[in-house]
Amino acid sequence: MDPGWILHDDMNLYITPERFIVEPNGKTELLIIDRTSSTVKVQSLSNQLANLSPKRRICGILGTIHLIGGDYLIVATHRLYVGMIDGGVIWRLAGYDLIPYIPTTTHLTPKQREHNETYLQMLRKTLDTNHFYFSYNFDITHTQQRLHTMAIEERQQCLYERADKRFVWNGALLSNFNCNEMRNFQLPLILGFVSINQVQINGQTFFWSIVSRRSIHKAGTRFYSRGINEYGHVANYVETEQIVEYNGQIIAFVQTRGSMPFFWRQLPNIRYKPRPVLVPGEDHLGACERHFEEQIAKYGRQVLVNLVDQKAAEGALENAYRKFVQQLGNSDIHYEAFDFHAECKKMRWDRLNILIDRLAHKQDAFSVFHASDDKHVLSLQQGVFRTNCIDCLDRTNVVQSMLARRSLCGILEKLGILRVGQRIESASPAFEVIFKGVWADNADMISLQYSGTGALKTDFTRTGKRTKAGLVQDGVNSMTRYYLNNFADGFRQDGIDLFLGRYVVNESLPSPLEVKHSWHYTAFPAILIFSMAMLFLTALVPPEFNTENLLFMLFWGALIGVSISGIFHYNLEFVDWPRLFPPIRFQV
Repeated sequence: MDPGWILHDDMNLYITPERFIVEPNGKTELLIIDRTSSTVKVQSLSNQLANLSPKRRICGILGTIHLIGGDYLIVATHRLYVGMIDGGVIWRLAGYDLIPYIPTTTHLTPKQREHNETYLQMLRKTLDTNHFYFSYNFDITHTQQRLHTMAIEERQQCLYERADKRFVWNGALLSNFNCNEMRNFQLPLILGFVSINQVQINGQTFFWSIVSRRSIHKAGTRFYSRGINEYGHVANYVETEQIVEYNGQIIAFVQTRGSMPFFWRQLPNIRYKPRPVLVPGEDHLGACERHFEEQIAKYGRQVLVNLVDQKAAEGALENAYRKFVQQLGNSDIHYEAFDFHAECKKMRWDRLNILIDRLAHKQDAFSVFHASDDKHVLSLQQGVFRTNCIDCLDRTNVVQSMLARRSLCGILEKLGILRVGQRIESASPAFEVIFKGVWADNADMISLQYSGTGALKTDFTRTGKRTKAGLVQDGVNSMTRYYLNNFADGFRQDGIDLFLGRYVVNESLPSPLEVKHSWHYTAFPAILIFSMAMLFLTALVPPEFNTENLLFMLFWGALIGVSISGIFHYNLEFVDWPRLFPPIRFQV
């Protein structure tokens, strides 16, 4: 490990009226940020800190961003220890701070102050997302295979320079510094899920880890980020790596997930399940081709496991996906459709083994990445399973966990930890519980970051069977998703776009935060609430129940029906739309 690119960790932040001064503990260099000009420089420690008291302790520099009130410094203030992978310590972000370069907002108008606070709330909403991870001495953005096959020149770069930019969520914030000298201060973050576990099977101890990395490209919320963009980047793209470390050896198995790679959308309209549709007039095949060119270049051969329904609206998307793959005619791409809901109806989840058996020979041909204890590469993974359902969440995670289990059994047999033909659950019931729990936690976290709730169907992942309690929990999560996706996700999408640098605040342009609603927006909900209250009072507290009361109840009930009909008729008025990049609204 080259100590030249190990990042500074524990630091003191001094705040003066003119500058921010960051002092790494035990080091001889300082990071100095001018609060007036926003210039940044790194210089040797001398007497700059004389008579200054540390304002606060920090554990990382996450970047800077320009808002209406000026620039803001974003720092990590707290961290939680997760574990170690290949000698590198992994941390989870547990606290942050947004510090203004300009200490007051008195120079702003009341409306500007209001908008500036809205932007700050958007950033906090994104930074509060569970879970961001980082490391000071380990490149968590790359798979083990990419790390071990990296060129010498790349190995000598700092963490931010050599990172896989697809997974660096604060890349735009760090690039705003525009200072090449601060390499040892720039702390890259990934968003996803990391679990590191020391386990024992048949008396042999090893480390088993899961690392899921969410892509920044076309990142967003469930209904506002679907399909693909013109660059070939798909929504909800996640790279998940399963790592085994045993006696200095490292073996890793990678899978990916991502939205169906063509232009389609499913914008909210306050109905429970908006109809997904192909976007007309787009170059579907060209974008699909660009997507798979990149995927094959990075991962090798592709097995496309499509779990969507093969009837109704999802069926139309499945037919389109199949057609585009056939038109590509690429021998490195194999399409495998499996109607999850139809095959596993009536809780027949054992039928998933049909799919796993169909994929078995592909999985064996892909192999895994394997490095010996002296870092010599013994084998490379030469292809991946790219799994999707409509959301790339619930069904996807179930199948990915089964593929990971099959791969893990082969790895442990290869290492001599499992006997040939021995099953994990019989060899170590304790590890069986850990395995199921970690994959269920992975499902919950990826789902929370995309849809706003934990995943569905995790009872199967945790217990190996579908339960009635799991069905009830799925119902609760589905209703929560319905509310969030219709009435809260516009703001969350704006926060992601602002954090990732897609939207740059320019106070000289008209503010996109100014939104005007029609009279329907306030009138129908107000009538509904008032009518429900009056119906409740008329029904429960009448002086005596008579024809007049019954007529009043019928009147308030009819008014409730009219207001609900009005809300559904003007449905798009009531959806929480993104304001920074409003989508094309249409009736679906």
